[in-house]
Amino acid sequence: MTTLFDPIQLGAIDAKNRILMSPLTRARGTRAHVPTAIMAEYYAQRASAGLIISEATGISREGLGWPYAPGIWSQEQVEAWKPITRAVHDKGGKIVVQLWHMGRMVHSSVTGQQPVSSSATTAPGQIHTYEGKQDAEQARALTREDISRILGDYEVAARNAMAAGFDGVQIHAANGYLIDEFLRDSTNHREDEYGGSPENRIRFLREVTERVIATIGADRTSVRLSPNGDTQGCIDSAPETVFVPAAKLLNDLGIGFLELREPGPNGTFGKTDQPKLHGPIREVFRNPLVLNQDYTREEAIETVANGTADAIAFGRKFIANPDLPRRLAENLPLQTDNIKTWYSRGEEGYTDYPFYDKE
Repeated sequence: MTTLFDPIQLGAIDAKNRILMSPLTRARGTRAHVPTAIMAEYYAQRASAGLIISEATGISREGLGWPYAPGIWSQEQVEAWKPITRAVHDKGGKIVVQLWHMGRMVHSSVTGQQPVSSSATTAPGQIHTYEGKQDAEQARALTREDISRILGDYEVAARNAMAAGFDGVQIHAANGYLIDEFLRDSTNHREDEYGGSPENRIRFLREVTERVIATIGADRTSVRLSPNGDTQGCIDSAPETVFVPAAKLLNDLGIGFLELREPGPNGTFGKTDQPKLHGPIREVFRNPLVLNQDYTREEAIETVANGTADAIAFGRKFIANPDLPRRLAENLPLQTDNIKTWYSRGEEGYTDYPFYDKE
């Protein structure tokens, strides 16, 4: 019987266990979106994960609106990532970078540009900025020329990721950001070949994935989707008609693995009564499937053992437990993270959580 603690092949990546560290925005970069030295210590501490998926990382100035989040579009950023990936590898770990375009979820005070999206819509609520939260602004609908330019940004980011020493990339196509805004009918009101039918709304995801694959190979490419529920005002009225075909497309393209973030009725990051889709997606996606969202130790062990998924990605548990795989394997107590330090600037709540020291 396969266990959560067995190794797994994720495309070209040999993972030593099936416990993945999911992307966690921590805002320890510079205002110019350059990674910093403390990030090397943070990620190296968590190198016992089968695979680390980095915090969401901007592919362009236009697409990165989160204060102090890192990017990977410039040579300066590439050079700053190199000691981070080296530190993880020196500890025997593997790490991929999550490529991020935030779409309409940015504010012009951060990027210097009007936000963009599949259509001219406005996100609900407020947006993180350097001056605190501000009301979301209306996005500009992308033109075909814009789309072509952004595909080029993904290509550059994927090439830079390999130059920076990452083991691969994950395309962020979830959580109400740009690709997700194309996928779902609440945000995609286009009348051209990128809107309307599910096949058309999947087109941008397909083109991004094909471009990244052409740049670094399918076996070093993965994708994250969030098929069910509302995230940041982004929801679909019939998600099975969109996300199952999308998963089939990704299967046919041969990506290394697919991660699904699926909230439930009591989710800690969004709640929804829309059913989870990992069952029908499992039927069409044959490479490793990774599930994410509020899994307990017992649920994670059972989900892998019964074949529902091949691995489980944990987020918040990795914040306070750098040695999470050991704690799960030995059923050791878990520490609780401090939400007040998620996006703060120093080591408190970042690199100062202790390892379990009792033998």
